[in-house]
Amino acid sequence: MHRLTTRNGLDLPRIGLGTWPMIGAECTRAVHQALDLGYRHIDTASAYDNETAVGQALRDSSVPREQIHLTTKVWWDRLDPAAMRQSLENSLRALGTEQVDLFHIHWPGKDWDLARSIETLTALREEGKARHIGVANFPLGLLRQVIEALGAPLSAIQVEYHVLLGQQPLLDYARQHDVLLTAYTPLARGRAAQQPVIQDIAHKHGVLPSQVALKWLLDQDGVAVIPKASSRENQLSNLAALEVRLDDQDRARIAGLPKDQRVVNPDFAPAWNS
Repeated sequence: MHRLTTRNGLDLPRIGLGTWPMIGAECTRAVHQALDLGYRHIDTASAYDNETAVGQALRDSSVPREQIHLTTKVWWDRLDPAAMRQSLENSLRALGTEQVDLFHIHWPGKDWDLARSIETLTALREEGKARHIGVANFPLGLLRQVIEALGAPLSAIQVEYHVLLGQQPLLDYARQHDVLLTAYTPLARGRAAQQPVIQDIAHKHGVLPSQVALKWLLDQDGVAVIPKASSRENQLSNLAALEVRLDDQDRARIAGLPKDQRVVNPDFAPAWNS
């Protein structure tokens, strides 16, 4: 079906709703609407300043909490053990839930004690505050260290991934270690749909360019997507990307697009090739 699973029990709908940068009533409305339309995967983070708004939508919705996959994250300046624990407690309170389904370290820290942070992340899972744990924006070398040297029981990694940015080495490694990859900014903030190749493929199949870009990701083993969408029209069209059929010629043409166009690269980002 349209879900991804790991051996340790993570069950992740392939399409989720990204909520950044929505806040307040707009965010509550968009999340509530998405749940009504059939979304069961909601992505937020403490840094988005919208967990309270997401929590309100969860409370307002008739969809039972246990049917919704909920991801949140701790910011990179809150990675010492006490601050990390407090961040998750604050998130749980804001979201109105006793447990999140997936808890990520949002970005690698600066001058941090990686081992202690990972130890705390693992402990929060063992204590039941998070059903599963993961990391976001970790380059391959750091992911390898976390899994192989520190033995962290990661279920997922979240990174920028789209038709204009390749992540093959990271994806290959994730698959080897039963780690699911969630692609954020999967439409490259509109750039994907502006590519003539993507537009041509969309015209050929009678679908939207954004749906082609999403389906390219969804066709890959172990990959989920979390496009941000606030309007009913965009939320529905993103869900409908699951039904698009790309052929080998389409995939070959998409493979020929540049794969080095990173959209999200803040000054605190890691060295991506490390």
